[in-house]
Amino acid sequence: MKLITAIIKANKVDDVKNALSKINVTGITLSEVKGFGRQKGHKEVYRGTEIEVSFLPKSKLEIAVTDEQLDEAINVITQAARTNEIGDGKIFVTDLTKVIRIRTGETGPTAI
Repeated sequence: MKLITAIIKANKVDDVKNALSKINVTGITLSEVKGFGRQKGHKEVYRGTEIEVSFLPKSKLEIAVTDEQLDEAINVITQAARTNEIGDGKIFVTDLTKVIRIRTGETGPTAI
């Protein structure tokens, strides 16, 4: 089992969610976050004063998948979130050692 953490542009969340639904990946946790990478923010004018915005709004998706679903889920997220512009985001994959469904007590892949 793996945990996919995808940091993407906020306007791509629905596209990613719909694409994952088509491959039967259903559980997604969404957090609104701020961050920067190579993009390093941008400048805006507010009431006539130029300010630098270092941290840009992003969306963080956390998706637990089985090992068999991993590659397809990564491909789907990549395709749905890509705009071919700087700031498209990153995908991180970590191992899940244990998953427990609170309501039923199920563990392992059946709990996902």
